[in-house]
Amino acid sequence: MKFVMSYSCGKDSTLALHKFIEAGNEPVGLLVMVNEALDRSWFHGADYKLLDKFSKALDTPLILCPSKGEEYHIAFERGLAEAMKLGAEMAVFGDIDIEGNRAWSEERCKNAGIKAEFPLWQRGREEVVREIIGSGFRCIIKSINNKLLPREILGCLLGDDTAEIMASCGIDLCGENGEYHTIAVGGPVFKSALKYQLGEILDFGERSVIEIR
Repeated sequence: MKFVMSYSCGKDSTLALHKFIEAGNEPVGLLVMVNEALDRSWFHGADYKLLDKFSKALDTPLILCPSKGEEYHIAFERGLAEAMKLGAEMAVFGDIDIEGNRAWSEERCKNAGIKAEFPLWQRGREEVVREIIGSGFRCIIKSINNKLLPREILGCLLGDDTAEIMASCGIDLCGENGEYHTIAVGGPVFKSALKYQLGEILDFGERSVIEIR
């Protein structure tokens, strides 16, 4: 069946995309929410050039949904409607176990008239991280909560070593509560290499972010 992927460029949505394609489904687009004020994706901060690289590397068109924030839900539903015009019968999400996130996504899909699917739902959080690492996904640690994680892991790949550091800090390995965010740059779902460069580290109080271009 054809589907649209609610895509953040991060590890969980990339794994969900991979698993849904592996199950024999076909993506018609990557639905990406964009912060209109910054011209970057919400939460993971990918700019338009990097998003275009994702589209090419995953061989899937973008469905960009700009939003200032207050009308985020409306912009998302507009993106779902656009995906349905491309033939999408399902919208896929990378959520694992946060009920509020799932309820929000299901409400958007209900309003748009499309079925919501959650291929990672109720998987163990550590199990998901171990599958991402074990399956060969390359995910760069893009941002961290400075109160919870050391700055030195910014720009590093999520792997056994960085997972061990995270575990020693006592955080949720999956980062479901915003302890860290990743950008996926390679792995079995990618049709071609995603070329990128690491830039400077920017500090925003509790959070630090590394530029990825």
